[in-house]
Amino acid sequence: MKTVDQYNFRDKKAVVRVDFNVPLDKDFNITDDTRMRAALPTINKILRDGGAVILMSHLGRPKDAYDEKYSLKHIVKHLSTLLGKPVRFASDCIGDFAKSASKELKMGEVLLLENLRFHKQETAGTESFAQELASLGDVYVNDAFGTAHRAHASTSIIAKFFPNDKVFGYVMANEIANINKVLNASEKPVTAIMGGAKVSGKILIIENLLSKIDNLIIGGGMSYTFVKAQGGKVGSSLVEEDKLDIALKILKDAKEKGVNIYIPTDTVIADAFNNEANKQTVDINAIPDGWMGLDIGPDTEKKYAEVIGNSKTILWNGPMGVFEMSNFEHGTKAVADAIVAATKNGAYSLIGGGDSVSAINKYKLGNEVSYVSTGGGALLEYIESGSLPGVEAIEK
Repeated sequence: MKTVDQYNFRDKKAVVRVDFNVPLDKDFNITDDTRMRAALPTINKILRDGGAVILMSHLGRPKDAYDEKYSLKHIVKHLSTLLGKPVRFASDCIGDFAKSASKELKMGEVLLLENLRFHKQETAGTESFAQELASLGDVYVNDAFGTAHRAHASTSIIAKFFPNDKVFGYVMANEIANINKVLNASEKPVTAIMGGAKVSGKILIIENLLSKIDNLIIGGGMSYTFVKAQGGKVGSSLVEEDKLDIALKILKDAKEKGVNIYIPTDTVIADAFNNEANKQTVDINAIPDGWMGLDIGPDTEKKYAEVIGNSKTILWNGPMGVFEMSNFEHGTKAVADAIVAATKNGAYSLIGGGDSVSAINKYKLGNEVSYVSTGGGALLEYIESGSLPGVEAIEK
């Protein structure tokens, strides 16, 4: 894998695709700068070498035209603070503004281009748009793992204009290395913990993982589809009726491949979908009519903690319940604590997918696990297919 470590940026202008899609409040203050901080090592490596940095990113989902709300100018001040130096800003990512700003850029300086998605050619993957972006620099660096699963102009098409000068930034390199640690794990047993609302979004991931793992733990809303498929009573719990056959197929495939599959045995149920609803703990196969499962129960927590504790490699994607509600977060917190304990005992743990990352951050446990992935959709697609457009573009 060719990374910024294998490239000397002296006297080079590096066009760097970063993921600065950060949340802003109504006054345009950044409420979470994690993605910006993640890109700092790559930017600083280029500057230390004696190069210049031209940053490009998207922000939000503008409708293919300028929108004040999604302008990257709002993050310039904070980025300058993080880097300890002024950051120049170009009011467009292509055209005369971008060209002149790039031309005037001196070595050791940083330029941020305006939001790529103000142009529809970005998401369309238009080659001429990618070529315009490429013309601004001498070398291309992709450090935006969160968008690497999109074949956009700035994430994959642009790379063809740098046949000998394209590398991964540290964020990309770390993400790929850590995912491969799970997918090619030599430390067994390997346990995948799959939660979240629906089976449908996880079918391909689970099917791909079954040949690589020893244990599959199921939790969250998707578990009720598995329970109903096997004849259990699930009351008003979330169920994908059209996926019952797929749930049975996953169970059958797991058995054939020798994978231990764990489905909750008890569940915390409520008579309404809100935190103040009446709740009780019941056998997951016997949920009364009008009640819905919103978390795993204590017996399941205990069993899952035992499996996790005996694991050497752990992948966690998806919460065990509605962890956003304090009365239904216990199972998710218990799994998070079990992963932390296993990590302390020498296991390798990867947390991936938006809600799992939100949960691990909610409980302030991000530093207690091996790696927290920055790319939810990209991580899952990499597990599904074994590569991504943004990865292949650099490796070609």
